[in-house]
Amino acid sequence: MAAPEIPEEIRARAARVRLAAFDVDGTLTDGRLWFDGDGRESKAYHIHDGLGLKLLQDHGVEIAWITARESPSARARARDLGIRHVHTGVKDKRECLQELCRKLDVALDATAWMGDDLADLCLFAHVGLAVAPANRHDWLQGHVHWTTAARGGEGAVRELCDLILAQQGHRETLLQRYGAP
Repeated sequence: MAAPEIPEEIRARAARVRLAAFDVDGTLTDGRLWFDGDGRESKAYHIHDGLGLKLLQDHGVEIAWITARESPSARARARDLGIRHVHTGVKDKRECLQELCRKLDVALDATAWMGDDLADLCLFAHVGLAVAPANRHDWLQGHVHWTTAARGGEGAVRELCDLILAQQGHRETLLQRYGAP
């Protein structure tokens, strides 16, 4: 089955992205939290999302994770991927993102934010590309520019990465790099 056509406005927004920022729970993960008998938390991260994030980094797009939860697993996965901008236990995601944009000298209009629930609503109206995974909370309808076909933790992040890479002219180079004729 062919993927739905992405509107020109969304493609134009993706072409301008210099910073791609993500919520963690429900976006990079499926939103479920697993606790062992000692209260230690674990989460699953999709390998396709990881490669997409690495490819964005390789092509000059900064990556940030901003989450309200204190999350050792998010810090560990980010470290594994070489993501430098990881903010856990954040009380005000909008303030955190604005400060990061100032630090990196990236305009909010050149920033993508992907989140899945009400805590992300404060960012959607302020970024150049507001994205939610398919399993986003219903109340986000009408507040994002684009909703992925994939659910959080199941490749939604990779969809956004691929969109940005394609719109910034890297698709064919990447296909050739990985062996396409």
